[in-house]
Amino acid sequence: MGAVALRDRLASGALRAVDLASACLEIIAAREPEVQAWAWLDSDYVLKQAEALDLKRKQGRPIGPLHGLPVGLKDIIDTAKIPTENGTALDRGRVPREDAFIVARLKQAGAVIMGKTVTTELAFLNSAKTTNPHNSEHTPGGSSSGSAAAVAANMIPLSVGTQTGGSIIRPGSYCGVTAFKPTFGMVPRTGVLRSAPTLDTIGVYGHSVEDAALLADVLAGHDPLDPATSPIPSPRLYETASAKPPLKPVFAFVRPFGWDQAEPEMQEAVLELVEFLGEQCFEVALPRAFEEALQQHRTIYAAEMAKWYYPYEKRGGDDLPASVKTLMSEGKSLPARDYIAALDWTALLNGALGEIFERCDAMIMPAATGPAPKGFETTGSPIFNSVWTLCGTPAVSIPIFAAGNGLPMGLQLVGPRDGDGRLLRTARWLVEHVKQADAA
Repeated sequence: MGAVALRDRLASGALRAVDLASACLEIIAAREPEVQAWAWLDSDYVLKQAEALDLKRKQGRPIGPLHGLPVGLKDIIDTAKIPTENGTALDRGRVPREDAFIVARLKQAGAVIMGKTVTTELAFLNSAKTTNPHNSEHTPGGSSSGSAAAVAANMIPLSVGTQTGGSIIRPGSYCGVTAFKPTFGMVPRTGVLRSAPTLDTIGVYGHSVEDAALLADVLAGHDPLDPATSPIPSPRLYETASAKPPLKPVFAFVRPFGWDQAEPEMQEAVLELVEFLGEQCFEVALPRAFEEALQQHRTIYAAEMAKWYYPYEKRGGDDLPASVKTLMSEGKSLPARDYIAALDWTALLNGALGEIFERCDAMIMPAATGPAPKGFETTGSPIFNSVWTLCGTPAVSIPIFAAGNGLPMGLQLVGPRDGDGRLLRTARWLVEHVKQADAA
């Protein structure tokens, strides 16, 4: 059952929160030895939360929009009195005193904080212990490895991850779950590990587009401590995503920079979908400015990581992963003018996208280069994701493709900034349209 169906049963009293939590714990006990999705989990803590929520409902007190739903949190998100170790030995034993902004939101909404999901070390490239739930010999992607894998393995209905390059969308594609990266600044990041604040974005995982919208709705908001956010009305993501589009959506098919790096079966799957959509889809080339977008993304990432990870370098530089040390070194050597110039590219690129979005509801392209790679030398390439992180545009990966080896592959949809609800509605329409065609 997806999160929306579970929410309805919990709200009606047909399902108790403690029974759902117990069922999730049973699945975790069965699958965790292989999947290894959890960095911290305490069954007693989970059940005590669920029991308190059941009592609250029994007493007739108001319940929240996520009442009784278990949610996993990437282990770079602070949780009061619960370890948050950022995937690194340098933070072993770290226990925050306060909850991150979004954790407080989740508790207010009645969610059950299930535990902390595995992240790659300092949310960067090195593989962690988590495996792909569909085949344990393959990577689940990174850096939100455990968050995507836990949902894919049916351990929990919902989870939270982060993306600075491709760390939400790519694991979603590899693990076969819906992954949603909102518009930059929609979800406050106070209490979350900073690696590159110009790029860092919080996102969510669920089994369906509606599930992802339900969770993202709760997380969205304004926090004065996060300058990327601003006072805005509720985005009403779930309401919009669940509605019927006024007209059949129109899609723009994009061959992003690096299209030739996509595996043939991914290319074939996307092209087959384009053909299936017929007149509802047109192909368009990205403006020439996008040829430099990945380099500008790297410039910002390197410069800001060199600043924000300096405390780790100062107290344990020799123990940092080689990949982190390499990017930090690159950031230290960058001229200030290059970094400052790179910051201008977000507005430049979004301006160039305006003409495309005037003609379509969403752009479509691969969510990753193919299915999850075998082995754990890499968490996969973010080449099809990083540019949209730089742009700050909303993106969603929907699991509608399958590779020849049976592993899932995701289609990525990208919408204009602040067009999150419309993007989710378009993604839900496409999922249903494909399902109807398959059934026929």
